[in-house]
Amino acid sequence: MKRALLFLSAIFFIVVAVGCCDCRKRSKLERPLVGTTWQLVQIMAHDVTPDDECYTLQFRSNGTATGKGGCNVFTATFSVSSSRQLTISNIGATRRLCPDSEAESAFFDMLDRVTHYEMDADIMILLSNGTLVGMMKALPADTEPSYLPL
Repeated sequence: MKRALLFLSAIFFIVVAVGCCDCRKRSKLERPLVGTTWQLVQIMAHDVTPDDECYTLQFRSNGTATGKGGCNVFTATFSVSSSRQLTISNIGATRRLCPDSEAESAFFDMLDRVTHYEMDADIMILLSNGTLVGMMKALPADTEPSYLPL
């Protein structure tokens, strides 16, 4: 009886340890929402490859968010909950004439529609009432866009 209990305990331990292996790898790669610079990689199921400092977003600890669309710098306010509800509002941007103003408008509209988010390693998945609206990739930790205020 003791052997059976010991054997089952060992199997349980192995299953738990191996099962969480992927979780540990993902949690090491997962970046914090606040303080990370995020760059758009997909909007409304369309992959995008933006220029270096375009289509970025950074959440600040004071409840503001800053970033850059196609050519305009913007600021906004945001709120987040422990259940990963996220609202981005009061988006205000500079008014430079952009070569692709439709893409920039789509980016700002997407941000305005976000209701919550999920994380998958270094990817932030933006959702609107359960529907995927965009995906953003974390830029390297040492990347600080030049347009962001200090």
